[in-house]
Amino acid sequence: MHLRVLWVSLVAAALLASPGMAATADLHVTVWPKGKAAGHAVTWSLRCSPAGGTLPRRSRACRILQTLRDPFAPVRANSLCTQIYGGPQVALVRGTIFGRRISAYFTRTDGCQISRWNRVAFLFPAG
Repeated sequence: MHLRVLWVSLVAAALLASPGMAATADLHVTVWPKGKAAGHAVTWSLRCSPAGGTLPRRSRACRILQTLRDPFAPVRANSLCTQIYGGPQVALVRGTIFGRRISAYFTRTDGCQISRWNRVAFLFPAG
């Protein structure tokens, strides 16, 4: 009986500790749809658990964040990237996610950066 209680407790603890269970986030997203040189920026906020803020489709954004592993990781150094220009758009995401402080800058200057942008494009409705 004690083993069964211990096993159930361990499974419950593992499930509660899993980042996929609840995306706790407090993010500030700024997008320059025509690039920083154009000057016009659009800013949103996003909070998860519960969903809130000014970002359109907040609940959907929080659900997607739950499924992504390290969504704000930079492109690895020495990555081979296609030399495809994706546009002048840039974005900055700052805040906390899963208790970790982040500050991530996104561009569309090559294939790697475009892929990184597309992975979290749901945070950039104007981009």
